[in-house]
Amino acid sequence: MKRRKRVRRLDGSVCACVVGLGVGCVLADSASAQWPQWGGPQRNFKVETQGLADKWPEGGPTKLWDRELGDGYSTILVDAGVLYTMYRVDEDEFTVALDAQSGKTLWEHKNVSPFTDLMKQFGPGPSSTPLLSGDRLYSIGTNAVLHCFDKKTGKVIWKHDLPADFNAPIPGRGYCCSPIAYKNTIIVPVDRKRDDDDGDGESEEKDSASEKPEGQTLIAFDREDGHVVWKNQDYEITHSSPILIEFAGEEQLVFVMNKEMMGVNPSNGELLWHHAFEPEGANFPTPLWNGNDLIFCSSAYDSGSRLIKLTKKDGKTVPEELWYSRKMRIHHANAVRIGDYVYGSSGDSGPAFFACMNLNTGKVVWRKRGFAKFTCVLADGKVIILDEDGQLALTTVSPEGLKVLSKCTITKRYSWAAPTLVGTTLFVRDRERIMALDLG
Repeated sequence: MKRRKRVRRLDGSVCACVVGLGVGCVLADSASAQWPQWGGPQRNFKVETQGLADKWPEGGPTKLWDRELGDGYSTILVDAGVLYTMYRVDEDEFTVALDAQSGKTLWEHKNVSPFTDLMKQFGPGPSSTPLLSGDRLYSIGTNAVLHCFDKKTGKVIWKHDLPADFNAPIPGRGYCCSPIAYKNTIIVPVDRKRDDDDGDGESEEKDSASEKPEGQTLIAFDREDGHVVWKNQDYEITHSSPILIEFAGEEQLVFVMNKEMMGVNPSNGELLWHHAFEPEGANFPTPLWNGNDLIFCSSAYDSGSRLIKLTKKDGKTVPEELWYSRKMRIHHANAVRIGDYVYGSSGDSGPAFFACMNLNTGKVVWRKRGFAKFTCVLADGKVIILDEDGQLALTTVSPEGLKVLSKCTITKRYSWAAPTLVGTTLFVRDRERIMALDLG
């Protein structure tokens, strides 16, 4: 017997579909209803949406579906009713497409990817988040193998084994950077093997100037057939992912590396500016751009947070460090910017605090306990956080303080993958399961 059921769309509206005959609801396919890359539409963990509830039921938001997936920290992409992410089972890594309404697997591709003892200690990954561009999906596994798929069928269009094809190292904790799209290219941090490389980004450079290999800190691949469009620079990469900005009418790709930050021309990799870090740190988080002339970046352990100001002098971009502070140290999570303030989880090996930092001064305005290290998304005037212990919370923040509207435990430790919000549907995962929650 046919029965009609009301199903919430990813854009927050309600539609009717027929169940019992296997007929599904068609999801909205608008630019605002997609999460195509690491960090969301603008790579800054902000999403334009409305209709989020101001408070959740006592047991937490309604769970639309929940299923087993597998190990990994890759975040979840959303496009036209399909989810894309990566996961691991034993020594195999999978790139997978799931139906957003049910979580059912549409297609998946297996790639053999043995993990090391160090990777096992901190979680064997995968850690990189895939990228959607046009009708293609791009993913990079822990073993630094880049695949280009037809996003609808999962057919492999082209691939590059970065260590084999470009003599690139695999970091001891596995490859972590997430690729970025620019025009007809996919730009990927790669690096090259160096003398005394221990596999974890620490090495001693011994090449003479005449013997020094061609740099390949970044490689741009043609989106369609995978040929190398350009490769450039010669700095050691870390785990951070690059962002695109526009400064003074010029497009720039900004990348935080092992010991420095740089801006390059995304068309050819030409160096536009460079700024060395003192002290250095374990650079995991993605830098934040204020849309005008300021770049915030934060790092854990011996480093901290700093603000870089860009100016134009004689037609060239010049970076200047305005301040440095160890009062906020973002480990492997992310922060969000609201006006002149940055909000995020500060802490590395010890306790973590929810912190608010003034961008103009570098002063911490407040710090609050109550959450383990967390990732977060800013939407509809609220900050949704997921901490590593599985606590999900709906909050509002301002320079005056933090207000927790609702809080529940939804996943297990370690929940390091950042949540994805499309419309009023939140997609989250831990190292065992993936689920969809209705926040409307």
